[in-house]
Amino acid sequence: MEADQFDVLIIGAGSAGCAIASRVSENPNLNVCLVESGPDYPLLQDTPGDLINSHNNSYVDHDWGFQYEPTQGRQDRFPRGRVVGGSSAVNTTIALRGMPEDYDDWAYLGNQGWDWASVLPAFKRLERDLDFGDKDYHGDSGPITIRRYPWEELEPQHQAFLDTAADLGYPECPDANDPQGYGAGPQPMNKLGRLRISAAVGYLAPARIRPNLTVRADTTVRELLFTGSRCTGAQVQPSNVPDGDQVSTLSARLVILCAGALMSPTILLRSGIGSKDQLAHLGKAPVRLAPGVGQNLCDHPALGVVCEVKDPSLIDFDRPIIQTILRYTAEGSDKRNDLQIEQISFAGRRGGPPLFMLAPVLEYQYGRGELTLSDLGVFTPPTVANRFCEDPRDAQRLATCMRDTLVFTQTGSLAQMIQGVTFPDASRGVAQEDLERLCRSFSGSGYHPCGTAKMGPQEDPMAVVDAMGRCHGLEQLVVADASIMPTVPRANTNLTCFMIGERIGEWVRTQPSEYGL
Repeated sequence: MEADQFDVLIIGAGSAGCAIASRVSENPNLNVCLVESGPDYPLLQDTPGDLINSHNNSYVDHDWGFQYEPTQGRQDRFPRGRVVGGSSAVNTTIALRGMPEDYDDWAYLGNQGWDWASVLPAFKRLERDLDFGDKDYHGDSGPITIRRYPWEELEPQHQAFLDTAADLGYPECPDANDPQGYGAGPQPMNKLGRLRISAAVGYLAPARIRPNLTVRADTTVRELLFTGSRCTGAQVQPSNVPDGDQVSTLSARLVILCAGALMSPTILLRSGIGSKDQLAHLGKAPVRLAPGVGQNLCDHPALGVVCEVKDPSLIDFDRPIIQTILRYTAEGSDKRNDLQIEQISFAGRRGGPPLFMLAPVLEYQYGRGELTLSDLGVFTPPTVANRFCEDPRDAQRLATCMRDTLVFTQTGSLAQMIQGVTFPDASRGVAQEDLERLCRSFSGSGYHPCGTAKMGPQEDPMAVVDAMGRCHGLEQLVVADASIMPTVPRANTNLTCFMIGERIGEWVRTQPSEYGL
């Protein structure tokens, strides 16, 4: 077994991992290795078109191929990026922050330093906002460029969506990242033309010149290695060989796990960190009993209102898939902006009926799912059960959002474009109880999983890491990605993952003694 020695080993080159690699490698005295299971494209001219093209997601070529169970008895695909840049390299490039209350709640749960006032500097540091960079709650010189489509660049269906929102009395919201903002307006997006400003483009590209940063792509982590309770590195193998072939060791003084909300708990479980029952099922000797690993799965339940349009020329699969958003609060809710409606430019398949979609999304989720493993195979995917809308509070509010979305199809400029609604079937009922039943049966993921190795104080038995990402009961092991979020923020999670990377990356760089360096 070959061995390489580093100061800091970062596992997973996604949004948080690339940010941490960039920040930590600013210290020339720290030798940093960034490991990624997928391929790497160091030069933009060599990057495949599916990763460049931010007008639509990359669904196949750089995907893990995961499945999940959104509601009981249903299976569906769960796209996750498997490439340097992670899901930020394949996603829709929506650059939303979440509500200040989301982060204040994290701090209230015992995570000092994660309140809104504390995380705002990291949000500002990561962004280069081309529209509102002069505001005191925005940044204008960070690695992630953000802009919004002006009116003249909006597709006709998005212009109609905003006109209809105004007709329905929703206020205009020019900046969805205004901490006090709500209403309808353009999506903030980390894209320039077609170019997706991923973690690989924004964070990693400028850092690659540093001689103390090594990127090891196409390398799959088999398990973490321990001497007693001290993490000493990881056992790895090439991603394109059978399980057990060409095994080697990467040793490090500090290991930072950034593999995402699905793969970080998977690697922890394979390494003997998890609940007693799960480790017994796997036949894995415990390194640390941590019942929270794989639990507390949070996400954004969503549905789709699919509409056939009168004018087929409106539907162009080569145009931007999304440009606008409506954020608002459910009637009677004390969770601000807990609902969201998005206009999706096209739906269905090329050559099929001309369709677009409106997506009602529940942004504040009460229910929780779980992630488990069936066996210890290195390439065995996790079993993901979200249990969407089993909590009646979730079903009630998402059904309300569905009802509000249906009103859009019957009002103003948008209604004039629509030939008919193909889903949901109105003949099966559109009363509140009908829509709640629909939500319990057909909700799907907004693809924002988090919470599966949540941070919290030592006295919380379900907390896996502390407020600095350090694993409870273990030494020299940190988790820093969406899995440590105690709750899902009221926003797409990519910007929050960048923020986590900024926050923990800066702590490792400026307070190395806190991490045993």
